[in-house]
Amino acid sequence: MLDFIGVDTLIAELTVAIGLAVVVGNGLAFYKARRGHRPEGVQADAAFRPARAVFLIGAGTLMAAWGLASILGR
Repeated sequence: MLDFIGVDTLIAELTVAIGLAVVVGNGLAFYKARRGHRPEGVQADAAFRPARAVFLIGAGTLMAAWGLASILGR
């Protein structure tokens, strides 16, 4: 019913975009943390959690792949 507006395709495209944003953002944070850079305004006792970054990179990759499969499967 909503296909005439293109909502189905739009949701798949947004899934790809959000998944890639999660991958790029967490990948950059992981890279900068490994190089020893800290963002400005972060408290001295705050800790970077590499396991969380790796998990989110994997989740973002899964989201992007799922959205891309939805687009290509039409």
